Amino acid sequence: MNHSKDEFEPFEYSYYDYADWYSNDPEPTKPPKEVISPCDPTASDAIFHICILSISLVIMLILATLSRKNKLCQGFARGSSSIFSPTNFLDQTQRKEVVMAVFGLVFSKLAVLVIAPDPLPFSKDTPPELKEFMKIIAIFYYPVLYYPLMLCSTLQLKAGYVFGTLLSVIHFGIQLWQKLDCPKTPELYKFYSLLASLPQLSCLAYLCIQFPLMFFRGTKTEQDLDSSYYSDYVKSLLKKSPVVSSSLSDKTTLMKRLLQVPKSYIYIPDKAFRFPLKLAVSVFVALVAIYHTALLLVVLVVPTLHIVRAGIDENIAFLLLGFGIILSDDRMEVVKIVTFYTWLLEVCYLCAMTLSCVVSLLMLMRTMVLHRSNLRRLYKGDIYNLYNSQKSLQPSRSSVVCWMGLTGYQAAIICLGMVIQTVVFFICFLFLVFLIIIPIFYGRNLMVFEIAGKAWPAWVSVILITVIQHVAARFAFVKKDAGTRDLNNRESLYLLTYLLFLINTVVGLIVAIWRIVITALFNIVHLGRADISLLHHTAEAYDPAYHYYTNFLKVEVSQAHPVMKAFCGLLLDLMVEDGRAGQKIRDAEEGIQENLKNRSTSSRRIRYRWQLVYTLVNNPSLLGSRKHFQTMQSLESILNGSPKRSKQMSSKREVGKASATVPNPSSEKQDKND
Repeated sequence: MNHSKDEFEPFEYSYYDYADWYSNDPEPTKPPKEVISPCDPTASDAIFHICILSISLVIMLILATLSRKNKLCQGFARGSSSIFSPTNFLDQTQRKEVVMAVFGLVFSKLAVLVIAPDPLPFSKDTPPELKEFMKIIAIFYYPVLYYPLMLCSTLQLKAGYVFGTLLSVIHFGIQLWQKLDCPKTPELYKFYSLLASLPQLSCLAYLCIQFPLMFFRGTKTEQDLDSSYYSDYVKSLLKKSPVVSSSLSDKTTLMKRLLQVPKSYIYIPDKAFRFPLKLAVSVFVALVAIYHTALLLVVLVVPTLHIVRAGIDENIAFLLLGFGIILSDDRMEVVKIVTFYTWLLEVCYLCAMTLSCVVSLLMLMRTMVLHRSNLRRLYKGDIYNLYNSQKSLQPSRSSVVCWMGLTGYQAAIICLGMVIQTVVFFICFLFLVFLIIIPIFYGRNLMVFEIAGKAWPAWVSVILITVIQHVAARFAFVKKDAGTRDLNNRESLYLLTYLLFLINTVVGLIVAIWRIVITALFNIVHLGRADISLLHHTAEAYDPAYHYYTNFLKVEVSQAHPVMKAFCGLLLDLMVEDGRAGQKIRDAEEGIQENLKNRSTSSRRIRYRWQLVYTLVNNPSLLGSRKHFQTMQSLESILNGSPKRSKQMSSKREVGKASATVPNPSSEKQDKND
């Protein structure tokens, strides 16, 4: 079949046009978006957790056997621990670093667990309907997983330190191996999993160093009541403070007053006061919470803004035209303007998030200072500084619940506070940049200044009337006579009050708006703090965060009062140490000293001793030991028809008998006369 040449020309033309696609100089195209595929590390997570759980179970059984043997050898002496007592949270002399690191580990796991596709490491591709149940199980699983790490440091056994080193090295090595194998993950952001694991790796690395140090240091560490901290606290309490002359205190300069403001936000350690373990853990967990919240705030927004800015092209001009917005006649210039505005949006968001982190850190530092101040005042019995009314410092059911949950509550409100602060600060930065700075820089879209310019007579009138009232009150309506102040020119005062009624109404409206702004900003800035109430003093009970904090202090003060523990330590020394410490106390009480004849020394000793008695009498934890309190309790039980004794009466009577060893003033005077 014959065909002419012209019949094949269209096909030849299309053939050569199709071949041009494979030329050596193709047109530039945009690179495709990077796709991160799921990564399975060489060290399987499921196998690792099965192995580490088995190892942890064997270690706990060995430690249980060793601790029981050690307790039997010590004759059930004080300070012995078991595997069911991970740490003494009311012990102010205990080392806090290991406990803080373990709590940081558990909270970091919880922070990653919120958005993890598989909450438990034993299952993959968790169905959506089971994911929430898996998260609940994981909330209990990870504290159990890291429980042996805390236990190894509590039992104070060399074997425990060896096992702690082994567990921490295994955890750290496997987790580091997994992150090096799979640094990129498809969740949220390619490096989110790596960045979120940094606090966990830091805590595990610290434990890898701390356990060997504890092993080489030995197991001879001071127990709670054996520590000299409580006796040193009593000595510092009874030490006579130096008298500061009034002339020196009045000469405080303005610079010193200004320096007191930053000093009030800096926590300086004090030898006479140790931070309670529970509060130290709360502060460290709050720091970890700030890191994870800041990471999530960045990862959820900044990569999205990068994608939006990279996808801006000439079509954005038509999109804006549909909304009636014409930035320029040149479409390329429109692309540059929109790209620049998107970059400003990202800068405003990062500045807001950074400011939120700084504010949260400052509030946390201020909280540490107030923790110490509040505890010291409650130790002295000053309850009105913290509570609005007379409160009992005895523990209750609600106070125990609040004591247990304060650490988690503090971390939660800091996370929520940072999110709200970032949103509010972002809006403020947008207003500042897009309505004030950019209009001034480019000299157009001065809407805010145009509105303020049209209302300048009202602003000038308000400012002028306010200044007139202050000046008149300063020079015309207040007189000084013989060091006192009184009203003057009352008729003019009444007249001016009537004439300025309407203008003061306008001023009141401005003040009301300013009051709303100030109250909102104050509450937003202090939202992450539990040591102050965001409500009025009469409504403090309705602030759950402050309620948690005040009830936490009830338990802490009533159960861990340094003076009470010093007193209990002396009583135990009398019974346990075969009279060696008791002989020292009797020698001190009988005045067997070389300078007994010195009257000033004797009077000073008497004064210190009765200051100690006064402190013990005002101690709320010893209130039930006083005789009149026990008599009132027995009378109330008889009147109520329930003459049964409480279970605590016998123990309180023993403490009362022990406190009877303190001498009375008449015996002191008799010793002095002798």
